[in-house]
Amino acid sequence: MSNSRISFSRTALLHGLQMTGLLAGATGMGLVFRQLGFPETNVVLLYLLAVLLTAWMTRGYACGVLASLAATLVFNYFFTAPYWSLSVDDPSYWITFVIMTITAFITSALTSKAKLNAQNALQREQEIKTMYALSRRLNEEIDIRQIARLAAEVLAGVLHAEVRCLCLDENEQPAALYGARPGQSAVPLSGDETAVNDKTGLPPGGDTVELPLQNNGVRLAVLQIPLETMNTISEADKQLVQSLSETITLAMDRFRTAKQKIRSEEEAAQERYRSNLLRAISHDLRTPLSAIMGSAEMIRGMSQENDPRYDLAQGIYQDADWLHSLVENILSLTRIQDGHLNLHLEKEAAEEIIASALDHIAKRAPQRTIQVSIPDEVLMIPMDGKLIQQVLVNLLDNALKHTRPQEEITLTLRREQNEAVFTVQDEGEGIAEKDLEHIFQTFYTTRTRRADAQHGIGLGLPICESIVQAHHGTISARNRTDGHGAEFTFRLPLEETR
Repeated sequence: MSNSRISFSRTALLHGLQMTGLLAGATGMGLVFRQLGFPETNVVLLYLLAVLLTAWMTRGYACGVLASLAATLVFNYFFTAPYWSLSVDDPSYWITFVIMTITAFITSALTSKAKLNAQNALQREQEIKTMYALSRRLNEEIDIRQIARLAAEVLAGVLHAEVRCLCLDENEQPAALYGARPGQSAVPLSGDETAVNDKTGLPPGGDTVELPLQNNGVRLAVLQIPLETMNTISEADKQLVQSLSETITLAMDRFRTAKQKIRSEEEAAQERYRSNLLRAISHDLRTPLSAIMGSAEMIRGMSQENDPRYDLAQGIYQDADWLHSLVENILSLTRIQDGHLNLHLEKEAAEEIIASALDHIAKRAPQRTIQVSIPDEVLMIPMDGKLIQQVLVNLLDNALKHTRPQEEITLTLRREQNEAVFTVQDEGEGIAEKDLEHIFQTFYTTRTRRADAQHGIGLGLPICESIVQAHHGTISARNRTDGHGAEFTFRLPLEETR
């Protein structure tokens, strides 16, 4: 027999003894009243009092109803003629029995209801006190682990059983485990007690019920409560546990949200500091780099191609130009991240922008040849010419980095319906499959570059994407299907989009 059945049997036996004792007391006093010559109405009142006390001392309606019927039968047995039997000589006693039974039943029902209402009111008062005390203590806690410790303490006191609370981190992995017994403070569990199982994330604790504390599908903690306790507590206690769990969940979520907000603010502040530093350094580098490039170009112009100074000046110019391009990309990146990328849209001839980009590339790599294909019609595109030129320069520079001098680079412009389509193709090593989905991420560089390929820091393509999207266009990258190499395509609308 289970503990719950044993407890129920004991309660029923106790209530039966109480009812029997009260009816026996009423009967004894009634016999005394009859000896003293008191009227039968006084005896009836004694039995009504016994029924009232039975309903007040026991739980529910069953004992009160049973006491009402038993009181009528006992009164009939001891106080109506013929005595010591359940027979009735006077038919008028039937009316007395009916009225007595109804009166006893109503009295029992009203008493039981009043008692139940009082118990409910007391329970609600206790729930409100518990919730208030929990909320007050939650406002004093400053860490989600302290909330988990408090949760174990409060629920152990409410359920009068050992309760464990497993605190989870932001990846829903076990972070800390606390256990509490009734009337005791929660303590962190360690050693063998923290050996959790794979399914629930809680340590083995026999027959238990795991209650996850979660908000918006994210688990914050898990409660472990003995199964026997959950089976024996009332529905009101289960609702109280549910209310407490929801309050604890909201408190944990509030603290986690506040922590994430602080971390986001710190990251934003660090990003602002980084952008300001990059902007300041880039501005300071731009002027000397321009001077170096100008001087190198003058030395190259005054030297013959077979003069060693020509190659030296060419190397200085190319490296300075690479640094200058890097500085421009950094400045563009800081403007984009700060939301200060202002477009000056004007109708520009696509051929002129392409020519400017090619002229810039020719200075950087005069020995390289780029194949260009443009349509016969003049495409007038609403765009910021300087920014689109930067996109073309970055894409062509990227192709130069990943191709050998003998490998071909092609720039194509065509019209497709209401869009101008720019395509840059090369015959280099192409893009690794694992790099395709990350290639437009800031500071991402491919790991499969040739040993002799030029280096970069992963800013050119993200800047291209930001500029094209600011023009309400799209950009994509893939490996060529007609041969080896990479292909970058971006599309711009031919009509201004608002």
